[in-house]
Amino acid sequence: MFLHKPETAIPVFRPDTEDSPFRAYMTTQLPEGLWTTGLCECYGDVPNCLFTSICPCITMGRNSEIINRGEISCRSASLLHLATGVVLFGWIFGSKNRTKLRQHFSLPESPLPDWCAHLLCMWCTLCQEHRELRTRGADPSLGWEGNLSKWLKDGLTPPIVVPRMVTFNIKND
Repeated sequence: MFLHKPETAIPVFRPDTEDSPFRAYMTTQLPEGLWTTGLCECYGDVPNCLFTSICPCITMGRNSEIINRGEISCRSASLLHLATGVVLFGWIFGSKNRTKLRQHFSLPESPLPDWCAHLLCMWCTLCQEHRELRTRGADPSLGWEGNLSKWLKDGLTPPIVVPRMVTFNIKND
């Protein structure tokens, strides 16, 4: 279930260990190929857990803006999730974001497949994704531009995402 890891892994975000409320989960190096918190560890970030239980569409929007590198704004993602959630299809949008997050950090699709996690326990899934982003150095409440400004001010390189390889089968007649 683990994604293939290249020989030299480039850290995507550098965690801010001094100010982070997730300091207990951090070591000198973040675990590669593992979630830093479990799906049902919402109690590790009670304010986000309460906020997500009341406004899951906003948490989805914040997470989505970071995961999609600013290509979709928090407001647009929140409205999309709200609109699709009303007709019971919000889990599709959420599972696509979770898949991107997992690919970004080479995380396993566990304990449930992405679609199943969002379908059965959207709130816990959104909280876990939020904690993962925070632990790995991104603050979803700042948005993509806010995080870019913070990283540049701190002298960090913004995250680099290597696009997936696409193979084509070319038949010669």
